[in-house]
Amino acid sequence: MARDPTNAYFAGSDRDRAVFEAGVKLGAIFHQYVGVPLTRATAGELERTIEAATRVQPLVEDVRVRIDRKRLRARGPYHYTSLSEDMLQAEVTIRTGGARATAVLRYVPELDYPLMYLKDVRGAPTKP
Repeated sequence: MARDPTNAYFAGSDRDRAVFEAGVKLGAIFHQYVGVPLTRATAGELERTIEAATRVQPLVEDVRVRIDRKRLRARGPYHYTSLSEDMLQAEVTIRTGGARATAVLRYVPELDYPLMYLKDVRGAPTKP
């Protein structure tokens, strides 16, 4: 991986940066795509679109997006709905320097809330 030209602007370690970037990516996914119109037929295309848009952002190693089809209820005379917070699931892995962070966005029914949380962080907390 090439040296990151923005690294000098960030305080903290590679781990701190990886966690920060993971949160930025999940926040972007959530706030950009909730409300997008979709149907069962277009849900897969929307998943791939969100993944592709996230992959072009800095430091993204992997991203997986799933829309819960069980919660997708098309309505009205035009038979579509809008993506809601309880349908969206995303996992993003960020790598910077020797650190890697994986964060998740998923709806937690017991909390009735779309929770974003850190799933895993690896690598020494050093800055190159």
